[in-house]
Amino acid sequence: QVQVVESGGGLVQAGGSLILSCVVSGRTFSTLYIAWFRQAPGKEREFVAAMSWTDGRTMYGDSVLGRFTASRNNAQSTMWLQMSRLKPEDTAVYSCAARARIGGWTPSQEYDYWGRGTQVTVSS
Repeated sequence: QVQVVESGGGLVQAGGSLILSCVVSGRTFSTLYIAWFRQAPGKEREFVAAMSWTDGRTMYGDSVLGRFTASRNNAQSTMWLQMSRLKPEDTAVYSCAARARIGGWTPSQEYDYWGRGTQVTVSS
């Protein structure tokens, strides 16, 4: 049973920083992609960032490029999302997702395993 668990959300002022973490466990993966999505009230789910566990390649959504950085701990199957220069429009529920197969990086339907999400609120 694959489990995806996020942590690290909270309340921060605009311009501040937060770090989210995502732990994927439950099996050994030969191929693994981990991604972050977010969804604000009344809006569609949005791709934030993704990482290929095999080679560490990353991809970011346009709205966070240059402000958010993904990193990983291989041994612990943990991915971090360093979020800097946060804006009120970054307020959303952030969800971590994973898949163990090749596929598209940004569509949410490409990911098979999902965490419950963590709330990030950025005050102005």
